[in-house]
Amino acid sequence: MDGARARQSVPALYDCVISHARTAPLRHSFRSRTYLWLVDLDHIPALPRVLRPLARFDPADHFGGTAPSIRAGLDAYLAANGVRLDGGRVLMLAHARVLGYVFNPITVYWCHDRAGALVRVVAEVHNTYGERHCYLLRTDEDGRAEVPKDFYVSPFFPVDGSYRMRLPEPGRDLDLTVQLRRAEASPFTATVRGTHRPATVRRLLGAAVRRPWSTASVAAGIRHHGIRLFLRGLPVQPRPPHRTQEGMK
Repeated sequence: MDGARARQSVPALYDCVISHARTAPLRHSFRSRTYLWLVDLDHIPALPRVLRPLARFDPADHFGGTAPSIRAGLDAYLAANGVRLDGGRVLMLAHARVLGYVFNPITVYWCHDRAGALVRVVAEVHNTYGERHCYLLRTDEDGRAEVPKDFYVSPFFPVDGSYRMRLPEPGRDLDLTVQLRRAEASPFTATVRGTHRPATVRRLLGAAVRRPWSTASVAAGIRHHGIRLFLRGLPVQPRPPHRTQEGMK
């Protein structure tokens, strides 16, 4: 299934494996399993009332958190950066809020114009300190782009270097990579690999039964491995004040 066909089969669920690999100054890696939603921001699924605690998409969880919808928040951010979609389609890959909790280390938005062409990709990054930051990307035909690192994420890396991102639009498979580059080295790489499934009630219930705390476990896993690295002697880097971006207020 190519990207165009995937756009015709949203909402979708992706059964995913998320991997983190750190090579310097200490070697450390881990993998976790979860599931992610791919939704059209203009047609976010409305679940039966009894299932709504299992998947809620709240505008407060994205961008400035004050817009009436996630789409409105995205459009405000894009407009502040000189980009207008004129109603073009946007696909969002993210965790939904589950049982009242959500944590999205990265939310990806594939932004199209009215003719269906991919115009920009937005990577919205959240850290465990309750802060969020967006990277506005002009990707190549393989979904690749490189941007300066402007946001404090891991407490063990300073805010320097750049990110090499590979964020092709999902199809049958999901295959994303974010790699930190510092001084010609790549000390950290995160990948997300997944398989497309239609977002039926049956599949959502199955995913919820297998991983009832899917989004909470992601945050817990990040903190758990951070503690392990700290106990191994990895020094914590100072966290600079976070600057609110234009269009994120």
